[in-house]
Amino acid sequence: MRTVTIEDLVGRPLNSTEEKNSPGTVYVQGPMDIPLPPPRISVVGTRRPTDEGVKEAQALTKMLVDNGATVVSGLASGIDTISHKSAIEYGGRTVAVLGTPLDVTYPASNRDLQARIADRHLVVSQFSSGRPVVKKNFVMRNRTMALISDASVIVEAGEDSGTRHLGWEAIRMKRPLFVCGSVARRRPKWLEKMEDYGAITLENYGDILDVAPHNIKLVDVFG
Repeated sequence: MRTVTIEDLVGRPLNSTEEKNSPGTVYVQGPMDIPLPPPRISVVGTRRPTDEGVKEAQALTKMLVDNGATVVSGLASGIDTISHKSAIEYGGRTVAVLGTPLDVTYPASNRDLQARIADRHLVVSQFSSGRPVVKKNFVMRNRTMALISDASVIVEAGEDSGTRHLGWEAIRMKRPLFVCGSVARRRPKWLEKMEDYGAITLENYGDILDVAPHNIKLVDVFG
């Protein structure tokens, strides 16, 4: 386990908005290079995905891996787990951002997956050992996940899904936020609100890579 700063992870100074929302130091475990290789794309979604959502997460992750992206997610059940496993299966890089200390796994069913990511990729937590695991930790985790990512993608999420928090945090950080077409076609209420703030319906996976590198340059120059 090592202690690093968010600046270390992203490889540049933070701008004022990022600094305000940064946890400062975080704990990391794993051999992945720091700064984290760009582009870093968060792929997240519901804990109870449909078959369509599962296939979308797998196809999206494969595209990202094939184009050299680092896949970031939150180790939750469902879409997050599929994203991590797919990144590993396709030979890519993945970063798990936890809502627990590094020595705790939630859900417990992902213990082996967390250990594999810690052994070959990178696990990140802003919570010290012994810190109680409470609901608000996962909201804080989503903020940190958005902070270290160059763009975020919501694969599938219902009206009450905690994934919405990641979307709002990405918007707060002025990061591109994409929503997969299967979600957009259902028109959940939260999507209408996020679209008012710039959320983009993802019809072509390549659109992520078109925007993410451009976003990196903007932050580097004007951050």
